[in-house]
Amino acid sequence: MKISKDIQILALGVITVFTFLFKGNALLTHALTAPIGILATLFLLVVTIVMIFAVVKHADALAHRLGEPYGTLILTLSVVLLEVAMISSVMLTGSENPVMARDTMFAVVMGVMNGLVGVTLLIGGLKYHSQPYNVHGLKAYIAAIIPVVTICLVLPNFVSQDASGGMSGIMMFTLIASSILLYSVFLFVQTKSHTDYFINDACDEEEEHHETRSNCYHGVFLVLNLAVVIGLAKSIAIPIDSSISTLGAPSALGGLIVALIILSPEGVGAIKAALNNQLQRAMNLFYGSVLATISLTVPAVLLIGLYMNETVILGLGTADMVLLAATILVSMVTFSSGRTNPLNGVTHLVLFMAYILLMFD
Repeated sequence: MKISKDIQILALGVITVFTFLFKGNALLTHALTAPIGILATLFLLVVTIVMIFAVVKHADALAHRLGEPYGTLILTLSVVLLEVAMISSVMLTGSENPVMARDTMFAVVMGVMNGLVGVTLLIGGLKYHSQPYNVHGLKAYIAAIIPVVTICLVLPNFVSQDASGGMSGIMMFTLIASSILLYSVFLFVQTKSHTDYFINDACDEEEEHHETRSNCYHGVFLVLNLAVVIGLAKSIAIPIDSSISTLGAPSALGGLIVALIILSPEGVGAIKAALNNQLQRAMNLFYGSVLATISLTVPAVLLIGLYMNETVILGLGTADMVLLAATILVSMVTFSSGRTNPLNGVTHLVLFMAYILLMFD
């Protein structure tokens, strides 16, 4: 029965990909101006979310079988691959949007480090009053995130640019090399030299897991479902681009929509972990996603932009840089003592609220 359900979900995704590829993409161009376009968009969105949850389900099964910290690493890399696929599809669909990648990555940073972290800390704090975590692991994440976001999202504003706002070849190489190098070293620390930093033995409550099959079984379905989501990303990019143009909404809204779609299953899994008093696992997912998103998405997007001869602008605006600095400072304070409380969650949510409101200013 379980195999049958996995196959049914995969078949639904494959059929949807080919249906929209050959027949349905025309319905999505004017998604907000015709009832059939709205229905087609909603159907595509539901199928995409179902497939993303299927990806995370099999990644989570592998995570359970392999244990920490490899478990959260598999989930993180799966989500980042989805993000690269969707950002690339939106970049290559419709009108040129050189800030799409930047807006999506910043949406991930703010959505995770403030939105999801805030909700998780608040819910977990209300249930358990105070929750423990491994302070060494969180400090390692933040120490790696600070230079990555600074180099990739702030520094481009203060270096030479060409007439279209693009970066020089030296700056591109600096971003790509530093991002990959830093993340590679972090992976070594996380999986080889300091794995104990990312495990909290103080919480001995076991998370409930459903029955899992072999590594090969879940690995195959993980790859196939990822391929389907990448195929769906090309279609879902059409209504995102056309709807923002029709409404005259800020381009950052497109980045937030992409980020929310991708992070939805991961957010649910992390909140469940926090409710099981496994805050360390939740934070591994959240901060691992932020670090991997910036470190791996920036090189991928820059190389795609170079190949397609499209300008990619990564530098944040002044207000966003202030919010980014405040987010890092609040995160350093929140994860400095080894225990959290509901107030920590509220402070992060206030910053997320400011991000949403300023988007439309």
